[in-house]
Amino acid sequence: MPSLVWLGLAIAAAIGAYMVGLPAWRSYRSRETRDLNAERYLAWRGRAVRPGSGSSSREGMTGEERRNVVVGIVLAALAVVSLIAFFATS
Repeated sequence: MPSLVWLGLAIAAAIGAYMVGLPAWRSYRSRETRDLNAERYLAWRGRAVRPGSGSSSREGMTGEERRNVVVGIVLAALAVVSLIAFFATS
């Protein structure tokens, strides 16, 4: 493949990784922050869940978020490999 094709593939994969993975990651982190704030508020009010009970309001990533983050990671890896191929062929 010509080196410019590798560069184009690297750029497209990087943009795809950014567009797919970052919104899912931000959604997950904002929900985690909200859950943590809710736990802190309940602890401040004296209604916190006991640490040993195993029950937490945190639920982790949803299936769609996990899938989008994995797709973003795969696209980012493809971008890195394409960039290495660009440098190797040019």
